Amino acid sequence: MALQSKFKQQLKNRFFDRVRFDEPMTAHTTLRVGGPADAFVTVTEERELTWLVQWLKENDLPFFIVGGGTNLLVKDKGIRGVVICLAKDLATISQHGSTILSAMAGAGLSTLCRFAIKQGLAGLNFALGIPGTVGGALRMNAGAWKGDMSNVLDSIRIINPAGCIEFVDKRELTFSYRSLSFVEEKSMDLASCVILEGRFSLSLQRSERLKAEADDMLNVRKKTQPAGFASAGCFFRNPDSRESAGRLIDLARGKDLRVGDAAVSEKHANFIVNQGRASAEDILCLMNLIQEAVLKKFNIMLEPEVKIVGD
Repeated sequence: MALQSKFKQQLKNRFFDRVRFDEPMTAHTTLRVGGPADAFVTVTEERELTWLVQWLKENDLPFFIVGGGTNLLVKDKGIRGVVICLAKDLATISQHGSTILSAMAGAGLSTLCRFAIKQGLAGLNFALGIPGTVGGALRMNAGAWKGDMSNVLDSIRIINPAGCIEFVDKRELTFSYRSLSFVEEKSMDLASCVILEGRFSLSLQRSERLKAEADDMLNVRKKTQPAGFASAGCFFRNPDSRESAGRLIDLARGKDLRVGDAAVSEKHANFIVNQGRASAEDILCLMNLIQEAVLKKFNIMLEPEVKIVGD
């Protein structure tokens, strides 16, 4: 159901030209697919975000924070409710003391990594080249190079279901493969909260050494991951304690598969790329073909790592 006119007017009264209606999500996802969002709101400060989240809950309206639009597949009919983009004050990075960095959820993850290198702080280089924002990286416990956010996170700040801002220490969090949740004792679902900020505990290191390490990592990424086509990064989760998803897809001849302009990357089999005018349905059909091929050969059902949203 589309937004009622009264809700549209209230959003316009509050956000003016920072709210757009029936906004195509093709412009806001790295896969360059997806139908329209009922409303797309750019929020620039903490007070605004707190107000908006409460207003949405009071009016029983669904919402989704888009982050950098990476690791995301929006279906062709779009997203009902309100899509929120975090900008300006909600995308800042700051240093506290000698080894603590804090980053608002809308900050780019790569921007945070470069900031750490410049300040001579080690620990975040594993995240170089991972696209998206800090908020998304925290929510999915993003990782690479045998590191992930659990290695460096000190605490997070959230808007809880009651609409209050709350600090959550690392000891109150449970980290797992591409997932973050609260410990059972907290009796609260992280999915019902909005991540505002992450605070990271790092260690001192010479900036020149960190930069050299970063350059090496990025060169490896360039050689092993596709460039030039739209993608959402690695599409499938790696099966626990088994071969990587990319290796399984490759061995199952997944690189021969395509649906329209949706294709498996020749460089890395766990990347689905949009070679021009693929639709979300094309990508979903290709996803199913890949899953069937791997299941038939290895009796393993691959699960998407990419978040699939919309109608």
